[in-house]
Amino acid sequence: MNTFTIIFIIALIISFSVQFWLSKRQAAHVKSHRSDVPEAFKNSVSLEAHQKAADYTIEKGKLGDIDSIIGVIVLLLLTVGGGINAAFEFWASFDLSSRIAGIGAIATVFLAMSLIDLPTSIYQTFVIEEKFGFNKSTPKQFVKDQLLQMALVAAIGLPLLALILWVMDNIDLWWLWAWAILISFSLLMSWLYPTVIAPLFNKFTPMQEGALKDRIQGLLARCGFNSQGIFIMDGSKRSGHGNAYFTGLGNNKRIVFFDTLVDSLDDEELEAVLAHELGHFKCKHVIKMLIATSIMSLISLAVLGWLIDQQWFYTGLGVEQPSNAAALLLFMLVSPAFTFFMQPVSAYFQRKFEFEADDFASKNAQASKMISGLVKLYEENASTLTPDPLYSAFHYSHPPAAIRIAHLESKIQSA
Repeated sequence: MNTFTIIFIIALIISFSVQFWLSKRQAAHVKSHRSDVPEAFKNSVSLEAHQKAADYTIEKGKLGDIDSIIGVIVLLLLTVGGGINAAFEFWASFDLSSRIAGIGAIATVFLAMSLIDLPTSIYQTFVIEEKFGFNKSTPKQFVKDQLLQMALVAAIGLPLLALILWVMDNIDLWWLWAWAILISFSLLMSWLYPTVIAPLFNKFTPMQEGALKDRIQGLLARCGFNSQGIFIMDGSKRSGHGNAYFTGLGNNKRIVFFDTLVDSLDDEELEAVLAHELGHFKCKHVIKMLIATSIMSLISLAVLGWLIDQQWFYTGLGVEQPSNAAALLLFMLVSPAFTFFMQPVSAYFQRKFEFEADDFASKNAQASKMISGLVKLYEENASTLTPDPLYSAFHYSHPPAAIRIAHLESKIQSA
């Protein structure tokens, strides 16, 4: 055990403790407001729906706490407990190149972590989601999804990992090249996702001609947004939750509505919800987030470029034989313990973007319909109306319901 071991354990304990404390604050805050619907929603949300949302939030929080505890234990076993070192020693025992052995070790660790996470995923889907009436998936569908996800990760991730390790082994200032590869890969996946990857999991049906499509096309024309089509996704085959989004880049953009959302909202509410999503595009939030992510990725890779030559980095995390593959794996696993306190900064800007998208929606659709649509979404998705302010500051990418709707109401009053 060296000094870095102690630093890592302290950072892990602090980040976990704060996260656990925030979760308990959230549960206590939601529970204390369970008996009364907030004043702003008394005429639109029933007490039964409000209590369902509170209970759902608390149940998910309990499972999240268990998942966090398991995650900390697994991380300690993999690092200072010698799990990663054992994986690399196992693959080194075969007559393989160091790069192939490194790929095998990394894949083994991530496969083990996925299997460890599987029970909580099953419990979330078939116990909690089932209990609150959201689960539409079957065991067969769940297994199919898991196997397909693993196959995609292997088919896409392993070649990418091999390329990154080759760059690390053979090129000076490798972290700049690795950064360029990762950004290019991210852009390529964003472009391919709507037409190649997403259809592997869901069926996308072009929206039928009619009043709703005419309304949406009118909105697109007003906003100057070009897309490759408007599609209805069969989200109901897995979940009762509803959503809408646009996806893709360049000339491969698609607008997607969950079928559950189309069934829940009226045409004007759907128009307002889509106007919000288009607001993200028009306000260049996608580009801004891409730039921010790119900068953080570059900084992270530069830090790894320094750590990779530090013996204490390996020994402090339980790895006896330094290698590029081991450094990459260790960095991916332990960096969240040191970057946890950056979450509120990221969440702040995401919420800021949501307000800006709501402002755009209020100018290009009816703000009152945006409000009524949001209320229906909060109710039908069992989203709590009374989150703890500090918890939401860390974890919420969207403003809390009361704050967001008050903001939209102010737009109506000032119009």
